Amino acid sequence: MKKFRTLALALPFALLLGACAEPGSSDSGDTDSASGDKSTITYSKSQGPYTELFEDAVAPILEEQGYTLQAQDVSDLLTADIALNDGDVDFNVEQHTAYLEAFNAENDGDLVPISPIPTVPAGIYSDNHETLEEVPDGATVAVPNDASNMARAYLLLEKIGWIELDENADRTMLTQADIVANPHNLEITEMRSLTIPPASVDFDYIVITGSIVYNAGIDPSTALATEDILDHLVLQVVVKEENADTEWAQAIVDAYHSEEFATYMEENNDGLWWIPEELQS
Repeated sequence: MKKFRTLALALPFALLLGACAEPGSSDSGDTDSASGDKSTITYSKSQGPYTELFEDAVAPILEEQGYTLQAQDVSDLLTADIALNDGDVDFNVEQHTAYLEAFNAENDGDLVPISPIPTVPAGIYSDNHETLEEVPDGATVAVPNDASNMARAYLLLEKIGWIELDENADRTMLTQADIVANPHNLEITEMRSLTIPPASVDFDYIVITGSIVYNAGIDPSTALATEDILDHLVLQVVVKEENADTEWAQAIVDAYHSEEFATYMEENNDGLWWIPEELQS
């Protein structure tokens, strides 16, 4: 697993829908409604490493090809997906497949992933203990309360041997009810991810995702353990299904798979990012 330093979200939208045309066209304000191809593409912008990575390493590749990129600030991932599903933006780079599928099911969405991207793993941290071996009986542990990240936390606690999970439980939707053994008598508190770092001194250990690590200014090298990233937790470029085969969507995919992007990651990855094998040079 690889990691990296540089990962989630700002204020409501100020609609900046870009006009359209094929790259290189003299009329950049027209959209080819039949193909969906255009030269101005709009994305949801959040305060985190995934957007930063896109803007630093991928956007320049697209701009060299003649694309104009417009960002719309968002307050959270749900807001970003609603805007994407409504057609107010063209794509985002802030979610894994598990979240996407939950959004589609709950909101009658038609969002699809078109390419994996580098991902920051969830980790377990502590302000009160230097090692996992120091875990006391009855240790207090804070974990995220949203479904997909809660499942990640419980899988990580199982990985380090602190709990045992029902082998028949859905690994993407784990809850405390799926814990069948808790030898350390952990007292687990489920809470909003953003509220976990400020409360870290009140817990023996906390489990947080990479975007929260980044936004809280936590050094990822201080993680006492990190998750094994499962396929459904790999971050993705996401678009509406009807746009998956457009030229501009394929251009984004190609940029993430390009030699230029691979070189950027080799030169800038200081250990925070896990990079999907298909993106490695």
